[in-house]
Amino acid sequence: MDEEKKEEIVEEAVPEEEVKEEAETPETPVEEPEVIDETEVLKKKVGELENQVAILKNEYAKAYADTENMRKRLQKDSESFKKYHIQSFALEILPVLDNCERALSQKTSDEAYQKGVEMIYNQLKAALGKEGVEEIDAKGKPFDANWHQALMSVPEEGVEPGIVIEVLQKGYKLKDRLLRAAMVKVSE
Repeated sequence: MDEEKKEEIVEEAVPEEEVKEEAETPETPVEEPEVIDETEVLKKKVGELENQVAILKNEYAKAYADTENMRKRLQKDSESFKKYHIQSFALEILPVLDNCERALSQKTSDEAYQKGVEMIYNQLKAALGKEGVEEIDAKGKPFDANWHQALMSVPEEGVEPGIVIEVLQKGYKLKDRLLRAAMVKVSE
C-alpha cells in the first residue's frame, strides 16, 4: 500500500505530460559569443596597411623628386658660377682696355711710352681671353640687336642697308653671354 500511495501522490504532483515536455526541452540556452570571421578582420587590416604604404610611397617619391631638383639646381648654379665668375671683374676692366686703345690711337714721339701702353693692353686682353672674354667682331657684319647697339644710321653708297659700317665702342662677350654690346654706326 504504501507504494500505491506514493505513486498516486507523484501522479498528482506532476502530470506525465509536463514531465515529458520538460525532458524534451533543453535547459536554458547558453548564449555563445558571436564568432567574427578572422579573415575579414585580417583583410580589412591588410587593406589599411596597403593604403598607408601607398601614401608613404607617394610621399617618398615627392621628397626624392624635390631632392633631385634641388641637387640639379645647385649643380647648375655652381656650373654657371664657374663659367661666369669673372663677369663683374671683366666689366670693371673693359674701360681700362678702352683707355689703352685711346692712348694707342694717339701719336706720340715717345716710343717707350707707346710700347709700354701696348704691352699693358696686350696683357689685359690675354688675361681676359684666358677667362673667355672675347671681342665682338662687328665691322662689316649685319646688324644684330643681340650683340650690337646702333647709335646712328647713315646712308652709305655701295653698302647694303643694315650693315655695321663703323664701331664706335668695342663690344665684348664672356663665352656665350653678352658683357657689353658694341656701339655701332649702321648703314641705311
